[in-house]
Amino acid sequence: MRFSPLAPLLLGTLFAALPALAADAPALDSGPGPQLRDGSLMLIPAPARVQRGTGAGITVRADTPLLADGEAAQRVAAQFADLLARSGGPRLAAAREGAVANTGSIQFQIVPTFRDSGESYTLESNAQGVRVQAGNETGLFYGATTLAQLATGGSNGVLPAVQISDEPRFSWRGFMLDSARHFQSLDEIKRVLDAMAAHKLNTFHWHLTDDQGWRMEIKRYPKLTSVGSCRLPAGDGGIDPVSGKQYPYCGYYTQDQIREVIAYAAKLHIQVIPEIDVPGHATAAIAAYPELGSISTPLQPISEWGVFPNLFNTEDSTVQFLENVLEEVIALFPARYVHVGGDEAVKDQWIASARVQQRMRQLGIKDEMAMQSHIIKRLETFLEDHDRRLIGWDEILEGGLPPQATVMSWRGTEGGLAAASAGHDVIMSPVTHLYLDYLQTASPNEPPGRPAQVNLAKLYAFEPVPAELAADKRGHILGLQANMFTEHTRSYARLQHNLFPRLAAVAETGWSPVAQRDFRDFLARLPAQLQRYRAWGLAYAQTPFQVAVGQTDNRAANTVTVSLSNPLGYEVRYRTDGKPVTAQSPLYTTPLTEKLPASVQAAAFYQGQMLAAAPTVVDYSAQSLLSRRSQQLLSCVGEKGLVLRLEDDGPREGERAVFNVDIFQPCWRWADAQLAGISGIDVRAGRIPYYFQLAHDEPARKFEKATRANGEMRIRRGDCSGPVLAEVPLPEKPDADGFVTLHATLPAGITGTDDLCINFTGDTRPAMWVLDEATLR
Repeated sequence: MRFSPLAPLLLGTLFAALPALAADAPALDSGPGPQLRDGSLMLIPAPARVQRGTGAGITVRADTPLLADGEAAQRVAAQFADLLARSGGPRLAAAREGAVANTGSIQFQIVPTFRDSGESYTLESNAQGVRVQAGNETGLFYGATTLAQLATGGSNGVLPAVQISDEPRFSWRGFMLDSARHFQSLDEIKRVLDAMAAHKLNTFHWHLTDDQGWRMEIKRYPKLTSVGSCRLPAGDGGIDPVSGKQYPYCGYYTQDQIREVIAYAAKLHIQVIPEIDVPGHATAAIAAYPELGSISTPLQPISEWGVFPNLFNTEDSTVQFLENVLEEVIALFPARYVHVGGDEAVKDQWIASARVQQRMRQLGIKDEMAMQSHIIKRLETFLEDHDRRLIGWDEILEGGLPPQATVMSWRGTEGGLAAASAGHDVIMSPVTHLYLDYLQTASPNEPPGRPAQVNLAKLYAFEPVPAELAADKRGHILGLQANMFTEHTRSYARLQHNLFPRLAAVAETGWSPVAQRDFRDFLARLPAQLQRYRAWGLAYAQTPFQVAVGQTDNRAANTVTVSLSNPLGYEVRYRTDGKPVTAQSPLYTTPLTEKLPASVQAAAFYQGQMLAAAPTVVDYSAQSLLSRRSQQLLSCVGEKGLVLRLEDDGPREGERAVFNVDIFQPCWRWADAQLAGISGIDVRAGRIPYYFQLAHDEPARKFEKATRANGEMRIRRGDCSGPVLAEVPLPEKPDADGFVTLHATLPAGITGTDDLCINFTGDTRPAMWVLDEATLR
């Protein structure tokens, strides 16, 4: 389908509740909005210990002397100068070696007798100058990032008088990026690494293989990239608009490019952990080498999303293939850990395969989960023999955990709790709190994403160490990791939106002591970080800093009542007279009732600074109150359905229309529709590819039976399973623009206020009808 010029939509109803966390979160202040604690500095993450001095320190200017002794300290000083300039500060001259510190200078020192040789540092600032010390280059680097923050973000280079003694709470402070479903350029990867380092994150987990693409060159198996790195996007996204021919989506990293990324990350004190997913998420590899699969049907890399049945088979030759791949992985990646996936491996093909069942009997393996465990244990042995350690998603607990394996707990914290209790190392990464492909606000400006919300407050509240974990096992919690799967993230701009500012909250949870974590204080420090983001040219999400607008309309009185709020509790100021909203505009306190037509513009502020790039502007008229976009409609079946926020399939590049769709049952509910004087409803409907595979969730799909060849649109009142008020046949296909407007006539004399339910009948896969806008008439 082609692009609709209408505005983007909002994810409405969520699907079934996600598992609750086992961990107790630190208490957050119950009061709304930001509030800076006494003694806080505009730093993220908050340091472990801060002692404020009297007066101010020096003012960092372009002529401020920069001193450093030794090659390592010189490197850090150069990185500090670069970060300072990129963050909006002055460009300092290169560091001088061997110079004696004098009044007004900044000095970086590595001290062999420093109290700790890990990631800790000290920073002392006073009117005489600044001294940053650490036991090694890593600690000194983190001290430099702290100093760069002190000198930017609105401080105008004026440093406080302060002593900071700082170190991280956790050794693993990670971020996972999925480059398999959508591919990022080397430059984009490096920009992500820069931002990670500035937040003191130290682990980049690189998801390089999946059903949709194999993104890493393996010289022994060239088809993994010549075949496995290309997929054909669904619908118009897979067509060249000029030639009309198929236009595949391709991309992979050569081994030289991977070395370049690893070297770049190492300079930023970030380890790179590769992930080669087995035995599931294997479609791209099997498409390249069919003998690796469990079925004889030819496969190709998939441009659908969800959970797929294609597994590597259980033959010795396939395990040998995986070991050969890992051998090249190990030669490239110096990190101690290698991630082997292990998640979402639906066993239907193994169950149906006579050869797999025979193989299990030969090995004396009781079931398919134990068969997966057998393969994972073999890979662990291989990695141990090569001085590496295996990590897997928490499914590797099922069927027996390899003795030295590290568990990444994603389906909640329960798997991590079980693994740590058994003496295994754990990284906490629960889908409930740390998945950044989930929407972060309820704004209509959110891009497509998964059907849950991980807002900043929820993410910040996550506590990685479960309260019920025994004290002598808590050291097995290595840290936490945020994950970014990229089904819906086809551009770098969208990636930045999803990551920031949420990675700032991840950084604080991973670095700062529990006692230093205070969400209201974090919100007070966040605007300074936003200034640094803007200086970096980082396109962070605007939605948390925009104003959410709600409405209650009264058509009989020709009025609309408007409510305003900011998702993070920052103050909201507004205008209704068409003049620009400023920090001096009226402060919003109660809903506004306006005669139609009306225009409301509003913005969130902190200490006089507008936080979003532009104010929110909403116009109301008698006609606009008769229409609802899909973001304003609900699912007819509530949590029994699966509402996703999806985009159109075309154009190949650029903006696309966005829809809320219940892929289990295509129905929408207009709550409390005012029906007096209404004779009909017009529905603008579109048609997009149905690109989902959900394995054992397939029976949950409920398509209402169609009575016509192409199905129909049905309108009901009140209960969405009630009597039909109106029915309109669906066309065989939409109009040339990809949409069609359907006109339904309602019974004469209809009155009152009630829900209206709109449903498309029939299972029309491989495509589906979607609602774009509904208008009463």
